[in-house]
Amino acid sequence: MNAIRSGGRSLRTRLLLLITAVLIVVCAAMALTTVLAQRAYLLGDLDDRVTDAAARSLGGASLHPDLASDLTFLQESGHPAGLLAARLDAGGNVLAAATVGEDALPRHLTGAQTAALSGIGPDGRLHTRTVPGLGTYRLTAVRDHGVRVLAGLPADDVQDMIGGLVVIEAVAAAGAGCAVVIRRQLRPLGRVAATAVEVSRAPLCRGEVSALTRVPERDTDPGSEAGQVGAALNRMIGHVESALAERRRSEERVRRSEERMRRFLADASHELRTPLASIAGYAELMNRGTDRIEPGLAWRRVTAESARMTGLVEDLLLLARLDDGRPLESAEVDLAALVAESVRDARAAGGGHDWQLELRLDAAPLALGDESRLRQVVADLLANARVHTPAGTRVVTVVEARGGRCAVRVRDDGPGIPSGLLPTVFERFTRADASRARATAGAGAGLGLAIVAAITAAHGGRVDVRSEPGRTEFTVELPLAGGSGADSPAAARGPRAAADRVPEPAAPPSSGRVPEAVAPPPA
Repeated sequence: MNAIRSGGRSLRTRLLLLITAVLIVVCAAMALTTVLAQRAYLLGDLDDRVTDAAARSLGGASLHPDLASDLTFLQESGHPAGLLAARLDAGGNVLAAATVGEDALPRHLTGAQTAALSGIGPDGRLHTRTVPGLGTYRLTAVRDHGVRVLAGLPADDVQDMIGGLVVIEAVAAAGAGCAVVIRRQLRPLGRVAATAVEVSRAPLCRGEVSALTRVPERDTDPGSEAGQVGAALNRMIGHVESALAERRRSEERVRRSEERMRRFLADASHELRTPLASIAGYAELMNRGTDRIEPGLAWRRVTAESARMTGLVEDLLLLARLDDGRPLESAEVDLAALVAESVRDARAAGGGHDWQLELRLDAAPLALGDESRLRQVVADLLANARVHTPAGTRVVTVVEARGGRCAVRVRDDGPGIPSGLLPTVFERFTRADASRARATAGAGAGLGLAIVAAITAAHGGRVDVRSEPGRTEFTVELPLAGGSGADSPAAARGPRAAADRVPEPAAPPSSGRVPEAVAPPPA
């Protein structure tokens, strides 16, 4: 795969260039060092042996100074193999020359070989000559009392040794240089690996990690392979942190759900226990005799508590069915007519309030849903306003239809909902007072607005509330049924505002507003 480039070369390219440069520099330096140092040492040793061989040959030749071409001294033992010796005349010309072989008699040189030795004077200086057929020789010529001898030793072994040392040292130096370069270039990858090891040691299974270690920014350059790995590791760590955060949120939601369930069960148990205790009490009084309580009164109280308990059970059953996603009846419902009937019913149940109805229709307010459940939504909102606001409160119900949506707004000028209660106003068994006993007459179990929210959601709508002292407004939005238009009978009536008022007797104001809806008490 081609390396990603971003304003620089990839790691592969940098490594190749740097290693090549290091190899060239190191090889050149080592070759020069070897030639200058090792060659000097080895050639110095060779020169010493050449000088010794020349002195020994001169000594042997001095035994027969009158024999100018005599080389019999080469037949003596102790001469190194390959020794080349020659007798010179006063002009430096070679008179006779031979080489010493290993376990063989000296072999005289040919004319061409002898010619390669010319020009070397007996001054003791060292010379290097290539002798045809014999190789390179290190030579020197010396004299003593008129005897002149040239002696030399082969230099090929020394040169081969120097070449071998050059290769070995160059390879070693290049390896060391490459190791340094590779280690330096792979240092970012090492930091990335260290980060990965540290992350792998974190207790991710227990979800106790708040922030995982990240790869440093300098090691996430996309222009190198190590940077790509670092950036990918950081992205993976980010995904892990997101997963851990989501798991913590999920666990928190489960915990809150369990708390709500426990509270729900406790509230439901209490709400059911109260009418059951009342029924049991009246039944016990009847069992003790009619002199303790009037049978008609006991029977009416038992019937009322039974109706109360039945209503609570039905509300709980309705919520359970809605939570289970069971389908509702589906038909076109004229919300304007439904809301108008609900307002008339509310006026009859709460004559002490000022009930008003406003229709703001740009389209036929036809919703697709269960008419009885939608009627229950409006009735619960109106009952909530009636029960938890003082007499004389104005309650305005508005029906709007435009843009494919229909909104039903129930607004009153009562004392409002406490701000701390607004976030949970649509939860089950929500009441303004935390006590089990409710001082407000006619107050229910706190399921009315929960039912409103559940029914609205089942119809694909939403419910909202805004409240402040002197103004509280509940809004239910539902989608209009497809195909409804402005030519329908409901839309033909046009916008209108109904502001019928019924005189209501004054009543002392209540101390606050409790967001729950209940049906009127049984007759």
